[in-house]
Amino acid sequence: MGLSSTDAVGKKKVYEAEFQKRAEANPEWKSKYGTLLTDLGAAYKEIENYARARDFYNETISRIEAFAINTQLNNLRAEQAEKGDAGLKEALPRIKSRLEEIYKEYNAEVDKQLFIRLIKNFKENQTVQFVAPYLTDKLKEFNNDYAAFADDLYKGVDLFQDGAKIIANLEKSPELVMAANEMGHANQLYIELNNYYFKAASKQLNSAQLKINRLNRTYMQAQMEVMKDRRFYPDANSTLRITYGKVAGYKPRDGVQYDYFTYLDGVMEKYKPGDYEFDVPQKLQELYKNKDFGPYAAKNGKMPVCFIGRNHTTGGNSGSPALDAYGNLLGLNFDRVWEGTMSDINYDPSICRNIMVDIRYVLFIIDKYAGAGHLLKEMKLVHPKRVSK
Repeated sequence: MGLSSTDAVGKKKVYEAEFQKRAEANPEWKSKYGTLLTDLGAAYKEIENYARARDFYNETISRIEAFAINTQLNNLRAEQAEKGDAGLKEALPRIKSRLEEIYKEYNAEVDKQLFIRLIKNFKENQTVQFVAPYLTDKLKEFNNDYAAFADDLYKGVDLFQDGAKIIANLEKSPELVMAANEMGHANQLYIELNNYYFKAASKQLNSAQLKINRLNRTYMQAQMEVMKDRRFYPDANSTLRITYGKVAGYKPRDGVQYDYFTYLDGVMEKYKPGDYEFDVPQKLQELYKNKDFGPYAAKNGKMPVCFIGRNHTTGGNSGSPALDAYGNLLGLNFDRVWEGTMSDINYDPSICRNIMVDIRYVLFIIDKYAGAGHLLKEMKLVHPKRVSK
């Protein structure tokens, strides 16, 4: 029987209790490390609200492409302010190139709808102390109608309606484009959100994080002194990592056995109309009902969706490619099984499994569901290679 995620938390508490007991039994360690765990707990509690504000800010600002356009033009102005016309001339090709990348796939209506939902979430679902008063006041002008607010920001604004015109005007008169950007309501909102975040959360977040970083360094040093019977591994964060394993099912507890694959049948079994997680689009329902899976179905005629393996993954591995021994792309990693969520602390090969979406399902969605089969023409699709006898 493996270690469950609940057990892993309990094991961590036991470990910390043992650390504290040993530290307090030694006068020198007690002086240096006696309050270390308490201090760490207080530091993490202090950072909690600021970290949540950071997540709201990042998930809002970085997802709205109108703000990305504002950013590039603001950067151009900043280069001019710092280095004069020479700086403007030097930065213009770079800014123009970045704007061309944004406009290449930009859709004003899609971005506006995204703006409505993200700003609503930003305004209504986080602590009020982190919501810029400017945003609150502007929404009041529109009776808290997010759609009307968005219309005011997007409607008739060349920055968000005619990318080709903006690029052309940048060549002719960058000053006019920068001035139009600065007067725009979207840019004013963007600047106010930025300024308020840095005032209300960013400084405090950085200060709290520095405190945690210092305490964690001390904690690592303390563990190596106090818990000499334990092994400690180097931190691999921000490094390129490769994990390997075998596709395999698992038995999490007595009488329960999970296979290593799932089909679209399971998606339909969980279907719950209107549910946030388990609703299924009508078109996908029709494809399933008609068994219209194209060439992506398994030999038994069913549509594969996910599979699991023994790969040891961690936070940040989502989206990682899953390759076979010959370099063929089989799927994309995106999760871990419930019983294996403790693997960052304790990897148990009997129950730790990473979850990957089957590449056949990805191709099926692109082709049959999204109607974007032209994208597949840019790919080289092969059947898995087999070891020659």
